Amino acid sequence: MAKQTINQGTAPTGAGGDTFRTGSAKLQANDNELYTHLGAVADGVLTVEKTRAKLGIDADKSGLTILIKDSLRQSVEAASGGEQTVLYTAKGQPTYMNIIQKFDLSTIDASLSGTHPAFIVNGVEKPEIFVGTYQGRVVSGELLSLPNIDPSASTNFDNFSTYARASGAGHHLMTNAEWSAVALQCYKNDTQPLGNTYYGRSSEDPLLIGRRQDSLNPGDTSGTARTLTGSGPLEWRHNKKPSGIADLAGNVWEWSAGMRIVNGEIQVIADNNAALHTIDLSATSVQWKAIDGATGNLVTPDGNGTTAGTVKYASSGTADYTINGSNFGAIRNLSATKPVSAAALARLKSLCLYPVIEDTAKFNSDYFSKDLTAERLPVRGGYWTYAAAAGVFALDLAYVRTSAITRIGARPAFVNL
Repeated sequence: MAKQTINQGTAPTGAGGDTFRTGSAKLQANDNELYTHLGAVADGVLTVEKTRAKLGIDADKSGLTILIKDSLRQSVEAASGGEQTVLYTAKGQPTYMNIIQKFDLSTIDASLSGTHPAFIVNGVEKPEIFVGTYQGRVVSGELLSLPNIDPSASTNFDNFSTYARASGAGHHLMTNAEWSAVALQCYKNDTQPLGNTYYGRSSEDPLLIGRRQDSLNPGDTSGTARTLTGSGPLEWRHNKKPSGIADLAGNVWEWSAGMRIVNGEIQVIADNNAALHTIDLSATSVQWKAIDGATGNLVTPDGNGTTAGTVKYASSGTADYTINGSNFGAIRNLSATKPVSAAALARLKSLCLYPVIEDTAKFNSDYFSKDLTAERLPVRGGYWTYAAAAGVFALDLAYVRTSAITRIGARPAFVNL
């Protein structure tokens, strides 16, 4: 078997089969169980010196190696035409991911240009990012993307981020940049998904249903109406195909890393640097930058959300460089004297903090709300009671990082570092 480079947290692919080789002895075993119990990864050859007892193998460990053909990953990639894959965490747990290829913003709208920021990490352009196919579930301290399971909720931002990072280097809480990359593709391809927006069914079409985790009927307004991940129809996928990302609209709101407001001032972590495994996402992190309303450049904020000349959400008035709207598609400049410039709007549009075009109908009246006091972190997508206001562009900036309620969950993502 030729040796391969194995990225941290992933199982090897390619030839070899699922055979233990112990001199003359060969034992067949399920490849997923094997990987779960592997004790070490070294130079492309997986060894089980630490887990021989668990697997019941009595052999001279000096010659013991395992060659694994990852049938789970191969079956997922084959079934999805290469749009989905399975990665493996630090604990060897599978997590299902959609592969999103790098794109230029000009393909979304002619007024925009440059590589979408989701594909720039620490100054390096990435050919692809990996977004959880399913809303996340915490299993053994790791945030996983798994099908047909009740997504975790009632967990605050910092804890969800910790669980996502526990899966290994490159694994992280889905960032606002990554969410916007997917949302903009939905917009461009006219595939904005429906979802669990009315107690287990779609508010737009009651025939589109998922399986509720509380076992109540779709449409029953009692109980906690989260649906099992991916249990809805194709219309609930981001590309309206079986290979799509599930449940981006409704079910549970999703925490989104790398963006916040402080007293209404919009702040971001540059590009997709929020995906970095050790970057500081705390309230006091120096990574937070405000957006200059005239140039669109990132600038160091004053710490109080009152930095002069930066873009801010407001409830009313005509203050310099302020924006507001009754829903996402209706967000507009408030100031006629010093409106947010085209350059600054381009940055906001790329991050789905302002509509790409000023046409409310194009964004299906997706929800927008904010709390203009202190720090507020974004949640995206809506939840099971939001009806038509839920959607891939829905944005709520009213929650503090310690919020832990049944209607907020999270989604894991991954980038090769």
